[in-house]
Amino acid sequence: MNYWGFRCIHCRKPLAIAQHTICSSCYRKIEKSCYCGCCGALLPENQLYCGNCLRNEPKWHRIVQIAYYKPPLSDWIHRFKFQDQFWLDQGLARLLLLAIKQAQRTHQLELPEVIFPVPLFWHREWQRGFNQAQLLAEHLSNWLNIPLDNVSLKRVRATYSQRQLTAYERKRNLKGAFRYTPNRAYHRVAIIDDVVTTGSTLNAICAELLKQGVQHIQVWTLARA
Repeated sequence: MNYWGFRCIHCRKPLAIAQHTICSSCYRKIEKSCYCGCCGALLPENQLYCGNCLRNEPKWHRIVQIAYYKPPLSDWIHRFKFQDQFWLDQGLARLLLLAIKQAQRTHQLELPEVIFPVPLFWHREWQRGFNQAQLLAEHLSNWLNIPLDNVSLKRVRATYSQRQLTAYERKRNLKGAFRYTPNRAYHRVAIIDDVVTTGSTLNAICAELLKQGVQHIQVWTLARA
C-alpha cells in the first residue's frame, strides 16, 4: 500500500506499492535483451557462453544484469550514485532481484553461499557518504536469505578513476588494490557492482578470490556498459 503518496521516481505518478519506487509502466521502458550468461554480451537468445567471452574470458563464471546502460536505467543509476539519492537503493535492488529470478530460469543460475559488495577505498566512501554496492547488497541479502560479507573483501589502496584509462592502464591501476581474507572457506560467491564496463575491477577481485579457493563466482550488476 502507499499511504504516504510516494510517486514513481521517473514519471512521478502515484505508486500502487510504495516500496517498488518505480511503477510498472516505467519498468517496461527498460530495454531488456537476451545476453550471454558469462560475459553479458547482447545475444539474439540467452546463452551460457558466447564467442566474445571464449576469446576474452572473464575471471568470473556467471553474470546477472538488468539491462545495458541506457536510459531510463542509466539515469536512475546516475542519480543514485552521483546525486546523493541513496534512497533509490531499494527500487534498484528490486530490479536486480527480478533479473536474478529471471536468470534462474534462463541461465540455470544457482544462488551463492555469500554476497560480497565491491568495496570502496575508505576515503572514497567517506567522500560519497555510502558504498552504493553495499546498499544494494543489503537488500538482496535480506530478500534472498543469503549472508552478506562486507569484511572479507577489502580495497586496500586508493586507485584512479577507471573511466579515461586504457585497458593496460586499468590493469596496472588495480594491481594490489584488493585483499581477500575470508573468515571461512567460501566456494560459490556473488559480487555486487552497480555498473560493469570493461570488467577490470571485477577481474582484479576475482583473481584474489580464486587464489583463496573460491570455485564459482557470479557478478550481479544493475547494468552492463
